[in-house]
Amino acid sequence: MYQLIHHMRPISRWAVESQQRSRRNAMLASTSLTQRRSERVEVEEFLASIRGRTATPANRPVTARG
Repeated sequence: MYQLIHHMRPISRWAVESQQRSRRNAMLASTSLTQRRSERVEVEEFLASIRGRTATPANRPVTARG
């Protein structure tokens, strides 16, 4: 019986560890996407200021990514 429990322990930990890795990957992806979006908005505002316009939602092109 001990051998069975001993071999089942790594299997039971796998689900927890897999979930933790998935959550970490999702947080990293979210952080990266937020940073990219912030940089894109900053560039749009800069380019709009060069053109003499303000970067408002009406002036921004509509994209599939938001």
